[in-house]
Amino acid sequence: MYLLRHIPFLRAVFNYSITAFGGPQVAVALMQNRFVQKRKDVTSEELLEYNAFCQLLPGASSTQTITLIAYKRGGTSLAFLALLVWILPATILMTSLAIITTHFELTNGLKSLVLLQPMAIGFLASAGLLLYKKAIKSTITFLIFLATTILTYIGFKTPWTIPIVIVLAGIITNFSGKRIPNDGPPPKKVKWSGLFIFLFLFICAGFLSEQATRQNWEYRKAFNLFENNYRFGSFVFGGGDVLIPMMYEQYVTRPKSNAVKKNKRDVIKLTSTEFLTGSGFVRAIPGPIFSIASYTGAVALKEMGIPGQVLGAVIASMGVFLPSFFIVLFLFPLWQKLKKYAVFYRSLEGIYASIVGIMIGSTFYLSKDVVMQLQVGDAIQWITFPIVFLVSTYLLYYQKLAPQWIAFSCVCMGTIIYLLS
Repeated sequence: MYLLRHIPFLRAVFNYSITAFGGPQVAVALMQNRFVQKRKDVTSEELLEYNAFCQLLPGASSTQTITLIAYKRGGTSLAFLALLVWILPATILMTSLAIITTHFELTNGLKSLVLLQPMAIGFLASAGLLLYKKAIKSTITFLIFLATTILTYIGFKTPWTIPIVIVLAGIITNFSGKRIPNDGPPPKKVKWSGLFIFLFLFICAGFLSEQATRQNWEYRKAFNLFENNYRFGSFVFGGGDVLIPMMYEQYVTRPKSNAVKKNKRDVIKLTSTEFLTGSGFVRAIPGPIFSIASYTGAVALKEMGIPGQVLGAVIASMGVFLPSFFIVLFLFPLWQKLKKYAVFYRSLEGIYASIVGIMIGSTFYLSKDVVMQLQVGDAIQWITFPIVFLVSTYLLYYQKLAPQWIAFSCVCMGTIIYLLS
């Protein structure tokens, strides 16, 4: 009965997962559309708070945000089910692409998805416009919004930019005289078991990985895969844009280092071409960017055949996503308790304004990135990209059209343009 009661919510999570193109900033835009406007699982203020809180943590912020929405609705069990439903489409796609590229030639197959880039930026812009009306209510919040937009645009590629501007925004509005309301849901009880499981897995993964390598266990790379990805999920601040360079260093650069060669260690290694192909794939599919772990895990165990590749993808995926789950569910009840103090409650006004600024700044930065990728003299791209951006923004913001239909239309248009070019 418990599961049946939450099937509509899990179906909404699945529908969200197959339309969440464009990374964590765009994912929040779609959460606003699906879980605030349509389903009313959370309010706009709660979504802004969840997103701000997750931006301060290591791990996959969009994954942690959807986990918190499920946690509010049905506790830890529903949060874990929502996590699985959220990551499943992306991990299956990335695993399949890894197997296909390992055994078959695949070069230009993703060109038909090119219009998903401006579409995703349109989704982000529409959510920024909607949340602007909710969060910007005074001169100080407008100034925070403006400053955050500029700083996000300038420092978008720096992993510490977003956490720093969120903290500074919270400090600024802490000087207000805002009173803490007496109503609202009580904070959930802190469950220390999440922290203990997180630390236990971290220690065990490191120990077993080292033992497997030193003693040359037959399936040592499986242990190495879990440890590598669990470490990534535990320490990556800044989302997929930071995870991808860290993975590149671990799987491509480090195996070529003198220290590894000297010790003759059989470490996991990928070629630069293999890794960059995967990083290109993950930008073109819906879902979390952390699903690149499914691709690298499958490629890393390619000598074990297709069953081994599937195993590698599962191990790597669980390794990279589990820390985000344990960290957010342990720390969120602590955050709720801290909100009962004026110093933290007053900071929320500035934090909400900074999140809107981050979304608009990301819109400008990603737009610049797309424009720089356009081919000089390609009139079709120069015409279709701004049109897709504007139409996507209009359809989502004004017409409230379901995101999956916009995405499907963009894929169809991209396919037609690819076939005609």
